Amino acid sequence: MHSLSSSPILNGRIAEAKIVVSNQDWRPLRKVDLGQLSEARLQAHYAAQWLGRAAQAYVSPQPDYSHTNLGWDDAFDGFTTHALKDDVCLGLMIADLTLVFFKKGRKRAQSFPLNKRSDKDARAWLGEQFAARGMDARALDAPSPYKIPWHAIANGAAYDTTGASNALGELTAWFANADYLLGNIRTQMIGRKLTASPVRCWPHHFDLATLISPDEGDSERARSVNTGLSPGDEHYGEPYFYVSPYPYPAPAMLPPLPKLGHWHTSDFTAAIAPASRIVEAKNQKAETVAFLQDAVEGATKVLTTLR
Repeated sequence: MHSLSSSPILNGRIAEAKIVVSNQDWRPLRKVDLGQLSEARLQAHYAAQWLGRAAQAYVSPQPDYSHTNLGWDDAFDGFTTHALKDDVCLGLMIADLTLVFFKKGRKRAQSFPLNKRSDKDARAWLGEQFAARGMDARALDAPSPYKIPWHAIANGAAYDTTGASNALGELTAWFANADYLLGNIRTQMIGRKLTASPVRCWPHHFDLATLISPDEGDSERARSVNTGLSPGDEHYGEPYFYVSPYPYPAPAMLPPLPKLGHWHTSDFTAAIAPASRIVEAKNQKAETVAFLQDAVEGATKVLTTLR
């Protein structure tokens, strides 16, 4: 879980967030074998590192590495980098793990399906593409500032999307739904005069999140509520929505949650709604919205007592 969020606290008062989602804004979620979903997620995580590497190489650096974060493009069904040069950006289509260059005006240019190809192949292709654009391809080889979960791809194995279309399709739906819901939350919080970060994916943890900061300054003691979607990690082997108040309240202070969620208090504190519960919900959209609504409001109420 990455530390990005959503928090309606303003001058000690609670500003209730109303999340509205139409039927057209929610992609129905299906039950998928968790082993297949985990494999798809790991391969997508590795593929996304090429976007992170490109941003690290060609986007002006920021102290919090925000220059490497990625935006969800719903029409593309994938993530894209910030502009790299002359409005060119690099994207990754999640459903089939294809790298795509976008030129000015968001027009697709060259593409490179990763299926049956290794990271060595991807590096060679990207090197040619960046060199053709007058960019030093060697910048792609700078070491990553973080580690990600191990997969055979790290040892030279090829990506393999054969038979993974269902799992990658579900992963796409999770990210698309999260982007809409979190964007809605961000809009509501900005309407309440709070600082709200854009909804972005961080290639380190591969989660999509937004950070609302009700307190001025960048102090470690500043209050926040981190709201996002993880596609799965070492804590949960399935996608999950989270709402994490900071500073972490004592467990006894945490409010009750809708049946979709529970409080996680080991290593980090967050309200969690796992995929297994969301998929089985009678109304996936309504119950997920209710979870986020109640968790955000409950977390912010707790934080007002920590001042």
